[in-house]
Amino acid sequence: MSTWRPKFITFDCYGTLINFEMGPAARRVYGTRLSPEQMDAFVADFSAYRLDEILGPWKPYQDVVHNAVERTCKLQGVAYDRADSQLIVDEITSWGPHPDVPAGLAKIADEIPLVVLSNSMTALIPHSVAKLGAPFHAAYTAQEAQAYKPRMQAFEYMFDQLGCGPQDVMHCSSSFRYDLMTAHDMKIGKRVWVNRGHEPANPYYGYTEIKDIGGLPALVGL
Repeated sequence: MSTWRPKFITFDCYGTLINFEMGPAARRVYGTRLSPEQMDAFVADFSAYRLDEILGPWKPYQDVVHNAVERTCKLQGVAYDRADSQLIVDEITSWGPHPDVPAGLAKIADEIPLVVLSNSMTALIPHSVAKLGAPFHAAYTAQEAQAYKPRMQAFEYMFDQLGCGPQDVMHCSSSFRYDLMTAHDMKIGKRVWVNRGHEPANPYYGYTEIKDIGGLPALVGL
């Protein structure tokens, strides 16, 4: 049986490829001020507010983080100081890939063009892509699309830039909320869930599950 090969393999970056440390960063800033239970609630609320912040018109990602921290602090009864949320923003460029990423990508990069679609800033994404250990055909950001995932506009921008349709792409992500639900609705050719433990499985959205990027080459016959 032949294996389908997409024209492009597209990826979410932070969480899927780069070890997304927004929660740990919040713990480093606020951990001494809160009990363990309060800190767990803070991290969960911070995640929820980040998602809420990106569902409207585009704004710079640092504003997403600052606003989400401020709203979380208000909910949790913690004094907000913008300098604290800036500490979290400043960490982003230091985050590196999950250990499985460079070797897994290296097996594919010479055969199928790799593309990042990230809820990132145009000036920020090169710092992360450079750490992935394989050449990328392109990296597109929410800033360029003027829309964050899970909005379809972000994906439409990527398809327009690549000159292809959703049916031509394999999209890989560790998140249903940000990527795979929209990928399903847009009928992207193949969806791959990289199970990093961020979210529970949801078979309704029609995907192939892999535990890490090391499992990706086999999906395209490599």
